[in-house]
Amino acid sequence: MQKIFLLIENMTQNIEHCYGCPTPIYIIEEDLLRRNLSLIKSVADRASVDIILAFKAFALWKTFPIFREYIKSTTASSLFEARLAFEEFGSKAHTYSPAYKEDEFEEIVKCSSHITFNSFSQYERFALNAKRLNPDINIGIRINPEHSEVETDLYNPCSPGTRFGVTADKMPEVLPPLIDGFHCHCHCESSAEEFQRSLDVIEKKFSRWFPQLKWINFGGGHLMTRKDYNVDLLINMLNKFRAKYPWLKVILEPGSAFAWQTGYLLAHVVDIVEDKGIKTAILDVSFTCHMPDCLEMPYKPVVRGAEVCEDKAEGKNIYRLGGNSCLSGDFIGSWQFDHELSVGEDIILEDMIHYTTVKTTMFNGITHPSIGLLHSNGTLEILRKYTYEDYRDRMD
Repeated sequence: MQKIFLLIENMTQNIEHCYGCPTPIYIIEEDLLRRNLSLIKSVADRASVDIILAFKAFALWKTFPIFREYIKSTTASSLFEARLAFEEFGSKAHTYSPAYKEDEFEEIVKCSSHITFNSFSQYERFALNAKRLNPDINIGIRINPEHSEVETDLYNPCSPGTRFGVTADKMPEVLPPLIDGFHCHCHCESSAEEFQRSLDVIEKKFSRWFPQLKWINFGGGHLMTRKDYNVDLLINMLNKFRAKYPWLKVILEPGSAFAWQTGYLLAHVVDIVEDKGIKTAILDVSFTCHMPDCLEMPYKPVVRGAEVCEDKAEGKNIYRLGGNSCLSGDFIGSWQFDHELSVGEDIILEDMIHYTTVKTTMFNGITHPSIGLLHSNGTLEILRKYTYEDYRDRMD
């Protein structure tokens, strides 16, 4: 791994000149991606469960040939994601949407192996048609255990008044005849210990319906590739659950876990300004356009070669990082560098592949980062370079 790391360092210092690579650019590192995929496959094999990729966190389809070496299926939340699964991944999607539309439903069903409804009203409206269109389709209902340890309301699917799923008090004793499974999602980049507590709640509230089911999907948010994640606890939990309910096929659909710490966003300093003692390094990327979770969560990303410090910290070489859009709040701060920054210098924002690449916008028409895949042999493949036409055509 050290050899690869040194190669990456060399490339990021000379990437424009040595490889003709446009900047800014998201760079996915194949070795790190395969590391995550290998761990996920190991969990699936040891626990005899299905772990599938959630497109809402990662949908770079040109990397799907790598994914198909380790997993068989994906999960979709819309018509376009279902088509991506069917047409580019090569298998039908496990599809869930808060609400399906009449004019999209038939195509979604044709691209799906599983379809989960958010409410019984949606089930009543669409389930028979789903079976007519695809007799082999699995039909599920989303349940709401009213339990989640996600602290940020924006990402908490079980907060009071949520629009997601059916609570236990609203479930009929006998499920409608076409329902094969339950889907439950109550995590966000969570630990095995959090899942253990959630699983206890799910069992207490919903296990009486398990004999009527064929499968259960525990959703996403299982961050099993994080360094401190208790993988053995997860596997033991899943094996015990399967032993207790041997007829239930168990599915997990993490998103972040697949692309966690598999790459970065390479940016350049384009100017340095100062006001009221605050120095801001303006980058050729935007937090609101290219790293929206930094503002939504919010969180400060790791910057290679710098230390996060308090926003009003004093000292040498402390900079706020600002985006290149006209949004006043397009900045994050502050970091302390080991040297004085200069215009044209590289800034590497770590772990910018999961969620970031699927949530970007072209607000302000700022040059959109390209996407590159750094192969194990050290070659950098440009998967996509965005142009003015991409921005213009969004306005058609």
